[in-house]
Amino acid sequence: MPISCIIVDDEQPALEEINFLLESIPDVKVIGQGRNGIEAIQLVEELEPDLLFLDIEMPGLNGFKVVERLASKDELPQVIFVTAYDQYAVQAFDVSAVDYILKPIEKSRLEKAVQRAKKQLESESGMHSQLKNLMSLMAPAAQKKSKLLLKDKNRNLLIDSEEIVFASVSDSVVHLSTVELSGETNFRTLEELQANLDPEIFWRVHRSFLVNLNKIKEVVPWFNRTLQLKMADKRQTEIPVSRSHSRRLKGYLKL
Repeated sequence: MPISCIIVDDEQPALEEINFLLESIPDVKVIGQGRNGIEAIQLVEELEPDLLFLDIEMPGLNGFKVVERLASKDELPQVIFVTAYDQYAVQAFDVSAVDYILKPIEKSRLEKAVQRAKKQLESESGMHSQLKNLMSLMAPAAQKKSKLLLKDKNRNLLIDSEEIVFASVSDSVVHLSTVELSGETNFRTLEELQANLDPEIFWRVHRSFLVNLNKIKEVVPWFNRTLQLKMADKRQTEIPVSRSHSRRLKGYLKL
């Protein structure tokens, strides 16, 4: 019997890429596709797949919350996370039957992940044990900070994470901006900062910018089907959105 799979990703090109690669792997059958966390849960409950390919950063309900809800219902298939970001202990996951693949996806890496899933499915030992291990490894990174340090000239200020309008990086220094303040932070990279913020609110729209969706003042159509954001800080800073994230943001905002 082939392994039945569901693919969930909020970007259509990613869905198509994974589906195309899986078609060339023997004994694997894609039985459903979804674009967000709610659809992921509905598809798993309806189709009962063996394997779920799941994006992490999705609007509304991210991949980790999907896993938590399915696990609480005891309806969890094997899960392979597929993401563009590497801040969640990738090396630790690499030895687990529950796998973690970075985009862009290499076919050989996908085949390796599918083989691991097959071995786990063939085992009669608890299918959730590896997942619980994964969630425990991930737990320190998943704890979000409510207070962050902002260095404004000679002052060390504590701000609520919700106050952040956007973050940027230049010359290996991460800067934070609120409505009234701007300054440096003690995080070394945007990836490190992002791992400490709510992924449903803070999106990496460009390699140099992380924005608070609740602090976007205006969305402006830009060149080559991209977008530009005017933020709600006092300077009304204009932030470019990369092509891939423009597609994602248009979907989220239903533009």
